[in-house]
Amino acid sequence: MSHKIFKSTFWISIVIFALTMGVTAALLFSFLESRTLDELREEANILSYGIEAQGQEYLDRINTDRRVTLIRRDGTVLYDNEADASTMENHSNREEVEEAVKSGSGHSIRKSETMTRETIYFAQKLDDGTILRVAVTQDSIWAILAKLIRPAVILFMATVLLSLFLSNMVTKNILSPLNRLDLDHLDNNDVVYDELAPLLNRLQTQQETIRKQLNSAKQRQEEFNLITENMSEGFLVIDKNTDILSWNPSALRLLGMTDEPSGSVLRLNRTRDFRETIFKVLSGKKEELTLQRENRTYKLIANPAYDDNQEEVIGAVFVILDETESIKRENFRREFTANVSHELKTPLTSISGFAELMMGGGMPEETVMDFSKSIYDEASRLISLVNDIINLSSLDDENMEFDWEMIDLYQIASEEIGHVQAAADKKDVKIRLSGVHGNITGVRRIVSEMIYNLCDNAVKYNREHGSIEVKIATTTNHVIVSVQDTGIGIPEADQSRIFERFYRVDKSHSKAVGGTGLGLSIVKHGAQLHNAQIKVSSKLDKGTTITLRFRKHA
Repeated sequence: MSHKIFKSTFWISIVIFALTMGVTAALLFSFLESRTLDELREEANILSYGIEAQGQEYLDRINTDRRVTLIRRDGTVLYDNEADASTMENHSNREEVEEAVKSGSGHSIRKSETMTRETIYFAQKLDDGTILRVAVTQDSIWAILAKLIRPAVILFMATVLLSLFLSNMVTKNILSPLNRLDLDHLDNNDVVYDELAPLLNRLQTQQETIRKQLNSAKQRQEEFNLITENMSEGFLVIDKNTDILSWNPSALRLLGMTDEPSGSVLRLNRTRDFRETIFKVLSGKKEELTLQRENRTYKLIANPAYDDNQEEVIGAVFVILDETESIKRENFRREFTANVSHELKTPLTSISGFAELMMGGGMPEETVMDFSKSIYDEASRLISLVNDIINLSSLDDENMEFDWEMIDLYQIASEEIGHVQAAADKKDVKIRLSGVHGNITGVRRIVSEMIYNLCDNAVKYNREHGSIEVKIATTTNHVIVSVQDTGIGIPEADQSRIFERFYRVDKSHSKAVGGTGLGLSIVKHGAQLHNAQIKVSSKLDKGTTITLRFRKHA
């Protein structure tokens, strides 16, 4: 029996050591992969906020050791911090990209041909449909194990020797005390080996019960953490003494906290409304509160938490929502509706007024002709406004189907210059077209409208005897259209807003030259439809240059 126990103990030690080393290595590497993926996910979330707030230019200012790639929904690479995006192949078939397009996020792990390195990718879909991908390359488990072979062999040999020594000791120690062990009096009574069964059964039952309880509590905690940590909404839990019990990262971000909160929730916001909301919810009332911080609007929803009997309030749960964008959209909708109503009402009022005067009769023919011309001008203005609104609506409609074809921008520019030539001749403005023929894939109607609006604005806001130069240039991957005038220019403070609907820099001058105030908005939305870039360069009293950069037809 001694030999059997020794042999069993020895081989069990060796097997356990081998399994432990193998499982530990696998779990450690799995943990590292999972941790790396979590870090990539967190970095992608941070980068997505920057991109949505500042655009793609935000990526040029970041400093990261990760590989960052920005991919259009169709798989075209827009940006990569380690390679030239224009030379990279289409990424639509990448596993993580396909998953992100379908479900909002995705990840994949690709190993090198030698199996010694692996790259972990995490992709996240942004609000505009583009895919942000973050990647990092690290050693594979085989590379790590290869580096550990020598110390592992030494450790194994040491384990064998130690197992021989310990197995011998354990064998001797087990044979004598176990046979004398008494569950009630361990120090005084001798028992046979079989009598250990009741003790082992009791211990096993107790351990199983404890393990189930711990696993259940751990699972609930992990589920809770998983839900709250991935919420974009802020989450706070307080007790009846207003002390903070739990929170998620979004709550820290939305409330502008850099350190983990502790103590009373009243320290987070010392306003009277916030304090009253806390006291009301702890008295059993559901409350909602709007908070303002750093030009952003947050909605705080507070619900009381009761004990098991639903009788006593033991705390409160808060959800914090960032409603800044929804409020901005609502304000924009109201402003747009008001502007459209005003722009439509003005010409209709004029037409109605002139028609009413003409209905009275007895007016000289010359006055009737003047009124008729005014009615015609106002009707034309109304038609132009309706057409521009229709064009903008079609561009805003995501389900709108367009006819895409190969377009020669030089030809379109020549045609649209012809459409504004009469207006240019009235102001003695010279228009010159230069450059080369450049083809893109686009919607002819929209591109024509874009170039027409640029040329039309260049004429309207130009000076008498001024000039306009329209240039068509090409690069390896792009066709560039620029319209340069010698007009009144745009103040620097207004340059960022000229593409807003109905926005006018100089309303008095704009009224004099006419127009709907939607021309540059059509240019902006047309550029977004064609994934083109817009650049504005202007100086007061010297002129304005607006440049469109289209991707060249493949």
